[in-house]
Amino acid sequence: MKKLGIYLSIIVVLFGALYVVNQQANQAKYGKYADNVYGIDPSKLHPETLKLLDDPNYQNIILPDALDKKIAAQEDFFLYYFASTCSHCKATTPVLMPVAKELNVDVKQFNLEEYRDARQRYNIQFTPTFVYYKDGKEVERLEGEQTADTFRSFIAKHKQ
Repeated sequence: MKKLGIYLSIIVVLFGALYVVNQQANQAKYGKYADNVYGIDPSKLHPETLKLLDDPNYQNIILPDALDKKIAAQEDFFLYYFASTCSHCKATTPVLMPVAKELNVDVKQFNLEEYRDARQRYNIQFTPTFVYYKDGKEVERLEGEQTADTFRSFIAKHKQ
């Protein structure tokens, strides 16, 4: 019976050591992303989202609660729905964001990969999708890859 107790103690200590080592490895791997814009433990973010955290084209993220507040407050705004796993989004974002900056327009970005239920909630069938909201209601959208000129025209049409 004593031997069984010793073996169980050794097993518990080994599992405890494995846990500590795993925590330290995660801290080393995700430490710089601890205060990410999603407010989520970085180990729970999709790996493709992690890759975008340092990308200057993906720094204007809006979270679901903030988006719902903008809609409820009947604000006018542009919103870019993307998925961090979407190859078309990865091609479109570096086109759209410089245009937005050039035209001095605040374009919020919503990552559908992290908030999958939003696709149905906001009626998003394709990514990327660029939407203009007026008084909290969708007025017009662009779906799929677009050129810089298309984005310029769309923004100019709706910019106040």
